[in-house]
Amino acid sequence: MKRTKAQPIGELLDKLFKSPDIAAKIAEGSLPHVWREIVGEVVAAETRQVRFVRGTLYVHISSSVMRSELMMQREALVRSINNRLGSQLVQNLVVQ
Repeated sequence: MKRTKAQPIGELLDKLFKSPDIAAKIAEGSLPHVWREIVGEVVAAETRQVRFVRGTLYVHISSSVMRSELMMQREALVRSINNRLGSQLVQNLVVQ
């Protein structure tokens, strides 16, 4: 068996986490935290569920007043989320 050049584990992990598939999954996993940072604690307290399916972020809000306000700000929220994630992961926001 031929040995290859040894590489530091940190470099290998960097390469792994920067691959497009892995990076997208990591960003997807951080969506609830990013949502809380962007909308603030008051809205986050009324958020019952944050779910991501095929480019669409589904957010369940218990307050009808907040839900209406967020519906009007959907495009700005999507831009803010994507800017925070550093990728165009979220294409659409559905507030329920």
